[in-house]
Amino acid sequence: MRARLMAMVCLLASAGPAEAQSRFQFFEPVTPPRSVQIVASRGLQAVAPENTAPAIAACAIDYIEWAEVDVRLTKDGRHVILHDATLDRTTDGRGPVADITAEAFVKLDAGTWHAPRFKGVHPLTLADLLKAAKRKVNLILNAREIDPERLVSEVVESRMESQVIVSADLPVLARVRSSGKNAVATLARFQPKGSDFEMFVKNVDPTAVEFETGDVTEEWCRKFHEWGIIVKAGGDGPRVEIPAAWNTLLAAGVDWLVTNSPAAVRFVDVRRRINPFPVKIAHHRGTNRYAPENTIPAIRTAVRLGADYIEIDIRTTKDGRFVLVHDGSLNRTTDGTGPVVNATADAIAKLSAGAWFGKPFAETRVPTLDEGLAALGSTSAGYLDAKSIPPEDLVAAMRKYKLVERSVVYQSSAYIAKLRAIEPAVRGLPPLQSAADFETVAATKPFGVDARWSALSAELIARCHQAGIQVFSDALGPNETVEQYSRAIEWGIDVIQTDHPLRVLRAIELHAMN
Repeated sequence: MRARLMAMVCLLASAGPAEAQSRFQFFEPVTPPRSVQIVASRGLQAVAPENTAPAIAACAIDYIEWAEVDVRLTKDGRHVILHDATLDRTTDGRGPVADITAEAFVKLDAGTWHAPRFKGVHPLTLADLLKAAKRKVNLILNAREIDPERLVSEVVESRMESQVIVSADLPVLARVRSSGKNAVATLARFQPKGSDFEMFVKNVDPTAVEFETGDVTEEWCRKFHEWGIIVKAGGDGPRVEIPAAWNTLLAAGVDWLVTNSPAAVRFVDVRRRINPFPVKIAHHRGTNRYAPENTIPAIRTAVRLGADYIEIDIRTTKDGRFVLVHDGSLNRTTDGTGPVVNATADAIAKLSAGAWFGKPFAETRVPTLDEGLAALGSTSAGYLDAKSIPPEDLVAAMRKYKLVERSVVYQSSAYIAKLRAIEPAVRGLPPLQSAADFETVAATKPFGVDARWSALSAELIARCHQAGIQVFSDALGPNETVEQYSRAIEWGIDVIQTDHPLRVLRAIELHAMN
């Protein structure tokens, strides 16, 4: 059986692959396991500060199997988790990691630099990390500077051997193997040019190998798989963090794909295997898990993930212009204050709509309606929540961006009637609070209904379909689970609106297995 199907590696025998014996069975954070597992570099950096407990927890929440983190030594010889050699960039400390004690290290603030909402998040010791990841997320420990014998001891004492693999230079890996008597898995970099393959696998004896993206081929993957060795590839940068590069790696047969864009990679992977999806996905306020809600980055992220619908909220400013803000107030999602309707468009344009979310979005602004609709592109459809915009202005904007026949408008039946009086082709999406309201709502002949999640049933969905009405619903909050999504898919729901697109994607995968 291929290594990538079971995440298994074999103990290499000097006589070759035919004599290999089973050695590693990694823990499966996602079951049934996927054929390709995703490695989030430094945890889920789009959601939380890199190499912190929230970034690791976010991987588990999003069904990401692995986190690659960086290990260093403190002044007193303790292993801690930090990418840089100095504290300056990602903590409120200063100077080299090697000049601080572990006790002082864990008291630093490792969250505020990323966003104020992460104030009080502390950096981790290796022991803290192992505890946080146990039975949740597997770890690639990138050995920046380690004591191999002590690291092995920490992993073994925490009983995390099935969830850890160490990446390091070959001399360090040799010490990891010898000190742990091969109890801890090892990951070695392989460079095809000038390498003797069999000499490498016999002498290095790796559990897994890492390739540069451009060096990966189907032949190399096959050769390592024959020896029971896992193949890892990927990385960051504009040339490798694109669907074309991911598809090349997936087609070649890599087992682990490391990335700073785990959600995008997973959508590319699943679409290779499942087409079409049994349900359409609407991204709530853009992909608001990975970028600040209702902003251009959130919309563009949704487009990148192949969103069927992108939900955005439209409000009117004091001077009669239109912006994308959910709340009636600017307080929560900008650095401004007060009602949207009391601020001019020019004043709102000067506000940050992203600093609250994370440092990379500090310069992100509140988009105008025109900017938001343009960002939808030519593939994703708009899910337009007309919170405060005159019907004639919304129709004009939809016509301008050719969205009338590929978008929906969420509002009351009365508002939608006004839209259709101006433009009959508008696809209205009124709310459906309960099955008892069906006849009243259906009488308006809407394109679809936005049904309350608690009102959903197989019978209600079938009834809507018999009337030619599509069923949209948002399972926000406690209902956003794979189990809930799976049930709605079985019932035949048309569109699920979500804050967690990877959970819907997992439900789609499980549906395809049945």
